[in-house]
Amino acid sequence: MGRGNATPRWLGDTEMRFWRSFIHAATLLEARLNRELVEAHGISHADYGILVVLSEQPGEQMRMSALAEVTASSKSRLSHQIARMERAGLVRREECASDGRGILAVMLPRGRQLLEEAAPTHVEGVRRYVVDRVTPEEQEILAEAMGRVLAGLRGAEPEAKAS
Repeated sequence: MGRGNATPRWLGDTEMRFWRSFIHAATLLEARLNRELVEAHGISHADYGILVVLSEQPGEQMRMSALAEVTASSKSRLSHQIARMERAGLVRREECASDGRGILAVMLPRGRQLLEEAAPTHVEGVRRYVVDRVTPEEQEILAEAMGRVLAGLRGAEPEAKAS
């Protein structure tokens, strides 16, 4: 895995061009989508993502631990984010009735309303900045490639702690 005294597998020119364009585009895209949602609807892209995930769940609710995993967030960061969303009247936390230990994030009517208002802005940005710039064939190739990247990240071993 490139740790210890192993010789690094340096990136070649094409690999470096790919990596830099990928990371730069991802960073700019996140910032642009966030700015558009905040300016038009007063909601961050991260909060919008939480509402989308909740909207897709039965009862528009999900265990906090599962929500953290699906949104690639730490439990602590998600807890702070949900607290902000609670104060805005978008979601609420409640105990899981099935076991009493878990906590659910539940979308409230104001959250549903805001999601429905913000969705056209979000999808227009996604189309304008990404989808309309690549062919359907490229979309298929990129979806497969990013699926492999995501699978590798989800199955990756945690980083070793420095001693």
